[in-house]
Amino acid sequence: MEVEPRAVVVTKIRIHPFSGPVAVFRGRRLPETATPAGYSALIDAFDLEVPLPRRLRATGQRHRIRDYDRWRIMTPRHAPAPTLEGHLTFALKYEGLDLAVLKRLFLTVSTAPIEEIARARPTGSYARRVWFLFEWLTGRSLDLPDATSGRYVPVLNPSQQVGIDGETAPRYRLRNNLPGTPEFCPLVFRTKTLEEFAELELPRRARDAVADVPRDVLARTAAFLLLKDARASFVIEGERPPLDRIQRWGSAIGEAGRRPLDVDELLRLQRIGIGDSRFVRFGLRKEDGFVGEHERATRMPRPVHVSACPRDLADLVEGMIAFDRGPAREMDPVIAAAILAFGFVYAHPLEDGNGRLHRYLIHHVLAQRGYTSPGIVFPVSAAVLREIDRYRDTLESYSQRLLPHIRWEPTEGFNVRVKNDTADFYRFFDATPHAEFLYDCVRQVIERDLPEECDWLRRYDAFRRRIGAMLEMPERTIDLLFRLLDQNDRILSRRARTKELAALTDAKSKRVEAVFADVFGDRHLSEERLPSESGG
Repeated sequence: MEVEPRAVVVTKIRIHPFSGPVAVFRGRRLPETATPAGYSALIDAFDLEVPLPRRLRATGQRHRIRDYDRWRIMTPRHAPAPTLEGHLTFALKYEGLDLAVLKRLFLTVSTAPIEEIARARPTGSYARRVWFLFEWLTGRSLDLPDATSGRYVPVLNPSQQVGIDGETAPRYRLRNNLPGTPEFCPLVFRTKTLEEFAELELPRRARDAVADVPRDVLARTAAFLLLKDARASFVIEGERPPLDRIQRWGSAIGEAGRRPLDVDELLRLQRIGIGDSRFVRFGLRKEDGFVGEHERATRMPRPVHVSACPRDLADLVEGMIAFDRGPAREMDPVIAAAILAFGFVYAHPLEDGNGRLHRYLIHHVLAQRGYTSPGIVFPVSAAVLREIDRYRDTLESYSQRLLPHIRWEPTEGFNVRVKNDTADFYRFFDATPHAEFLYDCVRQVIERDLPEECDWLRRYDAFRRRIGAMLEMPERTIDLLFRLLDQNDRILSRRARTKELAALTDAKSKRVEAVFADVFGDRHLSEERLPSESGG
């Protein structure tokens, strides 16, 4: 029998959402029959409407912990007491913090059982953390005197999840190391993947990659990478804008990190990214929104992601700004960039331009923290474009869990109208997959894009010098020669020769082809470049 949330008034009441071990939990199959514990038990017992954690816990009958994709099956000795306190303690101890679940739970139960937990164990670290989290998440003060004893411990276990140094919270004798505020605080779990990325020392490797590059080559490399990222960002959105619009957005990216982030700055960037204001209303959205398609026959919406409600946007954006100005500066820059950028794109606060600004925020955080070499912009969008399927999978890693918990109805204008309170779903989410994905993109940029572009320009300069020494022709004609060779499988055919190259004999053509082959070897050259990007 389900427990009515408001009926739970003491911690010793049994939480007994199941008659026994189960094989399926809320549509999610368990790998073996087991009894949900921690967050899974709390979600079911109190009928919490909240996205399920990426991995849930249960206790089985074997005396060995088993890990599966979406479950961790603990041993019988890990089974918590069937009480509110028992499952809360289990969750904090073994599962880390899921702030969305905890807030929904605290809004459902009365204050009495939380006060009882704190009174029963005044020096207990888990009891004091529950007390703190209740007041921090709900903004409601419990009828409890300040703690007078108990060792200071962090609210967030830094061995489980990424936090900050934080500050002491004397009322609870805790250190608040949460990387955010009650308005915006996504969390990232420590994983082997993230540890391995951190050990690569990517900022040092980025500096080393350009340490011996001549200044003029580095400047041209930086210019190309900037435009490469700007173009890729538009391509990801399915747009093919004119060159001047790409260049304007590239200039904006080049200034990332120089201005403090606030609402006015976001709207300035939105105008640069969109350009034409005739069909877009600038500023924070005034209507609900979604990402997806419409039914072909009925035009009814088919969302794959529903954006945050307009009434929640001001607080959410202010929470992101507070994160950028505070906790983000104490965290690993790539992890901070992932939290801010993906938090922004999930909220989708603007009518248009969210995707570009989402990726701009990555540049903003990395540049602000000095992660990149001066003057160099990592073409993160280009790496994202190469990994577009993984990028979409990363976005869906949360959207797919979020969508079933948003109640919406179609509007007359074929939009959606959200009917329930969803703000916390955008404030608090597990950003671990997003941090891992972004770290891999940054690694690709440092190991591939940056050295490859420097190498390309060096080779192009060598080609230009050798052709100039062999044939007296202006640089623009040498550039034309290069393009013809690049576009025609390294062959300078008679048909390809324009009027400017009419004087080029077959013998000289063969010599030009030989120089091209010698300089560029087997290097792949098919990437599209803007007319001014090859140098000269």
